[in-house]
Amino acid sequence: MNLLSNRFVNRVLHKALWAAVLPLCALWGVGQALATQWAHNTDVAPTSIGAPVELPSQWDGAPLHPLALSDVEQRFARHFPGTVTRLTDGRQVLVLRSVNQPTRMLHPAADCYRGLGYRIHDERLEARTNASRWRCFVAARAGQRLRVCEHIADAQGQGFTDASAWYWAAIAGQSNGPWQAVTVATPL
Repeated sequence: MNLLSNRFVNRVLHKALWAAVLPLCALWGVGQALATQWAHNTDVAPTSIGAPVELPSQWDGAPLHPLALSDVEQRFARHFPGTVTRLTDGRQVLVLRSVNQPTRMLHPAADCYRGLGYRIHDERLEARTNASRWRCFVAARAGQRLRVCEHIADAQGQGFTDASAWYWAAIAGQSNGPWQAVTVATPL
């Protein structure tokens, strides 16, 4: 008897086999989705996602404390090629990103704030006491004003104030990682 012949018994056996296999495949897919979701859910929101990196204990002389990542930040950080961490000194909020490879996911903070509904103005470059240059701007929304400054540094200490300049330097091999991107938001 040929198993592929078009006979009544073969048609019934094939349909019965598919009727058993397809629900098992569907259950397997649902089980995998639930297992993945369960693995990502925790009772406490993490302060960082990614491989562990050494975090600073102080910022401008003030002790730092970890902050939980928001749901949006957690979703972003799961796909980010590095780590994302939020810290505070009690007045300012710092977002530290350690980047392992060139990526377009590291974009200007002004883009993020615009996406959150902030109006951006007073953009300028500023020199810090350690001779590094930072890109700063004021973000305003619903009566709240923040002064936001950002800086990217490579493993050799070369600094960037523009994510696009950093990206192309990294792609061209003119900047080597890992890179540290720091964004500081201070209420005005």
